[in-house]
Amino acid sequence: MIKWWHGFNTCQINTMNATLILVDSTAIRAVGYDGCTLTVEFHAGRIYDHPGVPYSVYREFMNASSMGRYYNRCIRGKY
Repeated sequence: MIKWWHGFNTCQINTMNATLILVDSTAIRAVGYDGCTLTVEFHAGRIYDHPGVPYSVYREFMNASSMGRYYNRCIRGKY
């Protein structure tokens, strides 16, 4: 469930409602996005939630030639 705060372009996630989809990546196994929180599952088994990811970043991530490189450069430690 996404709860939008009055007048702000930020959201608060109560529960992760996105479905993880398998991706073609040597580092990343699956990705989910619910409009605010990006969930990334790695082949090693770890799963990370990144709240506040804009759709434009999600779209670029999904279209990146190297999802692992894009994740490290543009998502990890920023969201």
